[in-house]
Amino acid sequence: MNEQNTKVLIERFKFLMPPEDKNESLIPSRGIEVGDGWFDLIWEMCEIIEPLVDKNFYFTQIKEKFGGLRVYTTEAPTEVYEILDEYEDKSYNICEECGKDGKRKKSITGWISTLCDKCAMKLDF
Repeated sequence: MNEQNTKVLIERFKFLMPPEDKNESLIPSRGIEVGDGWFDLIWEMCEIIEPLVDKNFYFTQIKEKFGGLRVYTTEAPTEVYEILDEYEDKSYNICEECGKDGKRKKSITGWISTLCDKCAMKLDF
């Protein structure tokens, strides 16, 4: 995700950034490792999760894996994990690049991404 979108998300949802005394390799330095097309998906997910967690909760990693959104966290209520699963499922229908309707596609090299037809053509999928 580009730096500006990452900053907007981190400023709005404090649990996207681990406490300062935690491992430096987490969100701030790694960024949010997905395309900008999933910005709205992540925003919506965070709005739902926010009232369910306390100040000790935070995301340890946000990335794409096998064409789907993956979010790793510190310990959380079961309901949070259910929400994360729901949004992983939703990500399989949203283009990671532009946010339009998408499908999982496999590149000639075997990489799997969720993309719309237009973005898939641009990226040689």
